[in-house]
Amino acid sequence: MIGFLLVLGFLLLLVLGAPVVVALAVPAIVYTLLPAIGIPATMGAHTLTYSLDSFPLLAVPLFILVGTLMNQSGITTRLFRVAESLVSHWRGGLCHVNIVASLVFSGSSGAALADVAGLGNMEIQAMKKAGYRPEFASALTAASATIGPMFPPSIPLVIFATVAEASAVRLLLAGILPALLTAGALMVAVALLARWRGFPAGDRPAALAQVLQRVKSALPALLTPVILIAGMLSGIFTATEAAAVTVVYILLISAFVYRVLTWDILKAVSRETVRTTCVVMLMVAAASLFTRALALERVPQAAAGLLLSVSAEPIVLLLLVNAVLLLAGMFLESTSAIVLLTPVIVPPLVLAGVDPVHLGVVVVYNLMVGLLTPPMGMSLFLVSEVGNTPVELVLRELSVFYVPLFGMLLVLTFFPQISLWLPSKVLGS
Repeated sequence: MIGFLLVLGFLLLLVLGAPVVVALAVPAIVYTLLPAIGIPATMGAHTLTYSLDSFPLLAVPLFILVGTLMNQSGITTRLFRVAESLVSHWRGGLCHVNIVASLVFSGSSGAALADVAGLGNMEIQAMKKAGYRPEFASALTAASATIGPMFPPSIPLVIFATVAEASAVRLLLAGILPALLTAGALMVAVALLARWRGFPAGDRPAALAQVLQRVKSALPALLTPVILIAGMLSGIFTATEAAAVTVVYILLISAFVYRVLTWDILKAVSRETVRTTCVVMLMVAAASLFTRALALERVPQAAAGLLLSVSAEPIVLLLLVNAVLLLAGMFLESTSAIVLLTPVIVPPLVLAGVDPVHLGVVVVYNLMVGLLTPPMGMSLFLVSEVGNTPVELVLRELSVFYVPLFGMLLVLTFFPQISLWLPSKVLGS
């Protein structure tokens, strides 16, 4: 009964417009202070601090720093130009540039919102100048940003690994093929739209010398994911250590290769990183306190029993979880949703035979699609602000891209081999 009241209090605060972190923290704090519960007053403080005392979680602020540093130092511009020289001559070329640039940038940022904020303005302005409608440019930018959290380094996958006590390296490897397939699916959708709507073909293909010049200029940045993945696969460093190595590497190439790093940029990057990290960590801490209260009331066990009573078939359970996650993604930010729901859904699905690495990919992909869905889709509102376009117009254009994105979600759900093939080949079963 008390567990039900906890959930009810959380939902009520959300409906009243309270921030998610407040909606999570307040019912949990009230629960810990109730004399009838008999919990020591220090439990809440211990839970909050223990939830953040995690070595894998240290990768999150480091990857945030990498993405912010790349934005401020102009590395994103170089990456965009590489993508432009490769595919801009296709019909609807700038649309393909948008997708390829998101894939390239995702190898360093690891977050959908970083992609929207870092490349969004550049991509949208370029498409506007080429004659594309602002709402279409904004919708495509938001859709292509779902690639970032799947390709290493992925902040959501690291958080899932931390909460689920799964292998972060396996999860990061598992996200590579889904990210590439998503990019391909979006490019197919754009190619069909280009013919249907009569998008213009770009200029003639870039000269080989120009392509090589741009690749050479961006090569140090392009090597970032290569160094990161190679280091983890070789066992030189863990996923968390990889984040620290990536920070040092980006600092070095910004300062000594591109010679753009100044004290002003470093201060601005540090402030933005601290601000974003505080938001993420507050969410993790509040969600951890809330899930601890639910655990004491045995809500996860009840939810697990409910799920297993519906079916013991892994596919059926995955479809049920997808429905729950899609609903949660409409209201919750992805970090809080991962911390809140992972302890509830992982035990019954693993018990039913679902691989936790496969489950992590499905969970994160589902929640990234949730960033594009109203009423609280953060990518949707951020890209609307970046593109200076009303949300309702962006949403109308975005509906076209729901088809490949939801299609990929179903493919990843029904075919776990897509997620598990690369980790098993590289690290063994």
